[in-house]
Amino acid sequence: MAHVALPFKPEFKQALLDLNSPSDNELHRAALAANQLARAYAEVVQQLLTQTGSSAEQVTAIGAHGQTVRHQPQAHDGTGYTLQLNNPALLAELTGIAVVADFRSRDVAAGGQGAPLVPAFHAEVFGKPNEATAVLNIGGIANLTLLGDGVLGFDTGPGNALMDHWCQLHTGAAFDRDGAWAASGAVLAPLLQALQQEPFFQQNPPKSTGRDLFNARWLAAKLAPFAEQAMASNPVRPQDVQATLTELTAWSSAKALRDGALRDGILMDGAQQNTHPATASPKRLLVCGGGALNQALMRRLQVHLPEVEVVSSDAAGIPALQVEAVAFAWLARQTWLGRTSNLPAVTGARGPRVLGAIYPASAV
Repeated sequence: MAHVALPFKPEFKQALLDLNSPSDNELHRAALAANQLARAYAEVVQQLLTQTGSSAEQVTAIGAHGQTVRHQPQAHDGTGYTLQLNNPALLAELTGIAVVADFRSRDVAAGGQGAPLVPAFHAEVFGKPNEATAVLNIGGIANLTLLGDGVLGFDTGPGNALMDHWCQLHTGAAFDRDGAWAASGAVLAPLLQALQQEPFFQQNPPKSTGRDLFNARWLAAKLAPFAEQAMASNPVRPQDVQATLTELTAWSSAKALRDGALRDGILMDGAQQNTHPATASPKRLLVCGGGALNQALMRRLQVHLPEVEVVSSDAAGIPALQVEAVAFAWLARQTWLGRTSNLPAVTGARGPRVLGAIYPASAV
């Protein structure tokens, strides 16, 4: 019906990023950040109600994912955890609408990765009988869904997180609009090779990742040897690093598509299982998330996947910036109706689970 997006204020965005790493007084800062996040959500909800001429009573529930600040499933004690900052109780109070939240923890408790959760939704809205399709969601982290005889999904690696960080650091802009800055640079092959050595890229699914791994410290450590070597005679240009980070996202996404399709024998051409390298690949890749607006990245994806039509999810009926929001509305509906929505083949959980917790609307 409508779509509203409000950017976080720079200081709040930084406060959230800071909580991705151990630091002083974390519990206090995280609790206050969760309150601020709920107020931001409530402002968006109010704008949506106004824009559509709706009342709070007409809305069954809000699907509120929260802001991921740590993602360490199966780590430490074997169960691990995933942590999304949120205050759904406050959001229910502020809006007078029931809230469904905490989608990931039940899957983790059942032995899963807790991510990605969107493949079930992708299958619902983008899947077609006897047709292999891939969906690539490029947010901070990128995740891929392969739709064929079954559904396969997993995180592929960094999406926009590293590109946005580097762009903010060197240009002051929150992101590289249209990928124009990256397009002005050249890929640094030795740096790209060093980035590609990260073991995550070689892991088999189920797998998920986050800013716990792909963050500013990771990038600085990878850059350090090149910065030292180039210091005297040939300094590394920031736009070349941006081009390299864009290439890393394109390469890792394309690699994931090929590896996933071949490994799990996704049905091609609607006929029979075929894992021959020349044919075992979906014919269409729907790209959603902010990365779909990065034209330099989209061009590189197409170069890496010449046999695949690379298009925005707009072509399939849902604008790229709305797919994940619609996905969590759908996941909230599944919870509300008592239906399972994790896919054990995707997350590695012991079985299907009803995800999320419901916070009823306030009485006011």
